[in-house]
Amino acid sequence: MLINGQWIQTTQTFAVTNPATGEVLESVADGSASDATAAIDAAHNAMPAWSGTTAHERSAILYRAWQLMLDAKESLALLMTQEQGKPLKAARTEVQYGADFLLWFAEEAKRLYGETIPSARKDQRFMVQHQPVGVVAAITPWNYPVSMITRKLAPALAAGCTVVLKPAEATPLCAMAIVKILVQAGVPDGVVNVVTTSNPAPVGEIFCTDKRVRKLTFTGSTPVGKKLATAAAPQLKRVSMELGGHAPFIVFADADPVHAAKGAALIKFLNTGQACICPNRIYVHETILQPFLDTLKTRVSKLAVGNGQHDGIAIGPLVNQQAIDKVSAQVTDAKNKGATVLTGGTTLSEGDYGHGHFYAPTVLADVTPDMLIYREETFGPVAAVISFNDDDDIIALANDTDYGLAAYIYTQNISTAMRTFEALRFGIIGINDINPTSAAAPFGGMKESGLGREGAREGIAEYLETKLGGLSI
Repeated sequence: MLINGQWIQTTQTFAVTNPATGEVLESVADGSASDATAAIDAAHNAMPAWSGTTAHERSAILYRAWQLMLDAKESLALLMTQEQGKPLKAARTEVQYGADFLLWFAEEAKRLYGETIPSARKDQRFMVQHQPVGVVAAITPWNYPVSMITRKLAPALAAGCTVVLKPAEATPLCAMAIVKILVQAGVPDGVVNVVTTSNPAPVGEIFCTDKRVRKLTFTGSTPVGKKLATAAAPQLKRVSMELGGHAPFIVFADADPVHAAKGAALIKFLNTGQACICPNRIYVHETILQPFLDTLKTRVSKLAVGNGQHDGIAIGPLVNQQAIDKVSAQVTDAKNKGATVLTGGTTLSEGDYGHGHFYAPTVLADVTPDMLIYREETFGPVAAVISFNDDDDIIALANDTDYGLAAYIYTQNISTAMRTFEALRFGIIGINDINPTSAAAPFGGMKESGLGREGAREGIAEYLETKLGGLSI
């Protein structure tokens, strides 16, 4: 763990394993609630000096970190593939995406503008400043173990906040690698601290209840996000939550079914389906259903599954056995209720797959609302396809979920695109676009998919307080 600039080992450790092979990569410190408190002590003590630096000083450190991260791109990608499982090509893409946040917020640090407001009184002037919220506790997930860290730490540091990070227990090595880059770039002692743990509940409780932590940022499941927000509520601690999704993917009758199916295959099987923006419900107009299914089946059946370090691999392992069990249960339930398996539908456990957590890329047709996969987030490599025939009803069907993170629309009609974009209750919508994300664009959801936004200018606002001064002259 990193606490007040010192790397600390504990007598208790836990193993970090490769999900493709079961190999133990390293053992890391197994932190406790007392370690979390010590890290908060360090962040609290470092806060006055760090918040007192100029925006240009903080910007310069983030610029250096951006360059160092790009220099280490290949080693970071390899570490991510070993620890998280995604193919090397995808890991390189994530490292670039993660570095983009360092660059973006290096620039945004210098744009924390205040303002003056006209008063109705001649002897009064109003002025507004934006100041750092204080110590930030950040909890990051395993599915994007590099970019989800920079997406939180870069704006927090740019705003002048200090941070205590608790990375996912499955991917602490990536977190430590990123923090080492920040330290090398010049982040002072105590400004960024890391607590690794195999038991996140006690650490999360300290984050929520310690009054010195003024902001909690979390990316993960909706049930855990609700628990954290509830625990933080008595102090009115500021929270931002990037939670689960259940994205609809709507293919209207006028869309090119082959083009849409290619897009669906790319985004559904992104990160082996382990992304909160992956579509869970693929709605296709009945008039173009067959060519869509034919293309989707052909492309998915060709996806190579295996260790992401090997050439040509498109689908890596799932994170653990529990993930395999969840995906398998959803597919079995769908089959029992009438769904058709066009390809896949099985756990892969023979030969080279025997030591990892692999599930065959799967396409399900004839999916209906009574199936688990229609309601529950899958977080795995299964595409569930539903046919529809009424453009008016499809909006209600797509919105019929407690989630509201991402959605996708395929149509060649601009009126259909705009009406659907405005009617869908989701925070991120791709219109003939499967990658509506960027460091420059706000990321976040509606309803039970979260609170607040990350990235863009909204991302740094999450770490700032607005202060008003009224001056009588």
